[in-house]
Order: sequence, then C-alpha cells, then structure tokens
Amino acid sequence: MSELFDINLKEEDKKLREEWKSTKEIFDGRILHVIDDTVICPNGNEASRELIRHVGAVCVVPITDDGKVIVERQFRYPIDKVITEIPAGKLDSKSEDPLLAARRELREETGYTAEEWISLGVFYPAPAYSDELIHMYIAKKLKKGERDLDEDEFLDVYAVPFDELVEGIMRGDITDCKTQMAILKAEHKLRECN
Repeated sequence: MSELFDINLKEEDKKLREEWKSTKEIFDGRILHVIDDTVICPNGNEASRELIRHVGAVCVVPITDDGKVIVERQFRYPIDKVITEIPAGKLDSKSEDPLLAARRELREETGYTAEEWISLGVFYPAPAYSDELIHMYIAKKLKKGERDLDEDEFLDVYAVPFDELVEGIMRGDITDCKTQMAILKAEHKLRECN
C-alpha cells in the first residue's frame, strides 16, 4: 500500500495538525450536535472550526439470491427530492455495535433479515464539517419479513438488479453518497470473492 494512504498519523503529518483550544456549543438536537471550536493552526494562528458531532450510522447493501439489491425510495426534506438509497440509519449510541444497528435498520426499513454479513469498512461522508462515520455492510441470504417503520418514516422498497444500480451511479441517477460508496465497494468485493 502507498504511504500516501496510511491512515495512521505519521511523524511528517504532525506539521498539518490543528490543536483544540476551546469549544462553544451552538445547537444540541436529536441527531446533530453543532459546535464552534477554536483551534491553533500549525502556524500558531487561531481559527474557528464549525462542526457537527454525530453518533454515527450504518448502511446495508442487501443482495437477494438472484443478484438484486433491495433499495428504498424516500423523500429527503433538505434537498426536497425523492431519491433512491440503500437501507441505512443512525446508531442509537456511539457504543452500539454497528453490525447490530445494521441488522436492525435492514429489518425495520425493508422487513428483510440476513444470514450472511460482510463488512465493507467505513467512511466519513463530510469530514470538512462532521465527524459522522458510516459503517457499510453487504447482507446476503435474505429472508423476507414484516417492516417496522418509525411513525414519521415513509419509504417504498424495490429489488433492483445490481448492474442497474452500478449503471445508475455512473450515469448520475443515484446521487446519495452512502449508496454510491457502498454499491461500488460491494461490486469490487463480490468480484474478489468470485
């Protein structure tokens, strides 16, 4: 692996590090905690860093025995659009086991459970202003059951051929970041396994 991609803080990276000085709380909500930190930059100057603290999340690429992916169509208020996404949801706490959260979200949103789970790793969807970390999984050997949606959750569930999702991502039809990331990683992972 290239040294450029080593995620451990290396000695030469220390010259890029900012040091925390103080925190001012801006907003403390159910999902987001917004703060304004003052930091000391590598050159010694102070700067402000507005950021969102997030408990973390999971997303799942549920693949049926015939190679289709279970996806959702859901209205997203911030962008005023209905978009296609894979099942996902936030952790109940920072200490919650992400795999247990993924199992819960898959069942609640789609009604499916899975016998086989494969980790696809993690990613930060917006590291410039948020510490949210999303854990990605493939779910296989699915069994259909009943959904258990939240009272304010409305979505439709579809089974879409895997290749069509990849094509939709490459055409720009699927704009959700976690869906793009997890589907493309799953495609690569499944090619490795075959």
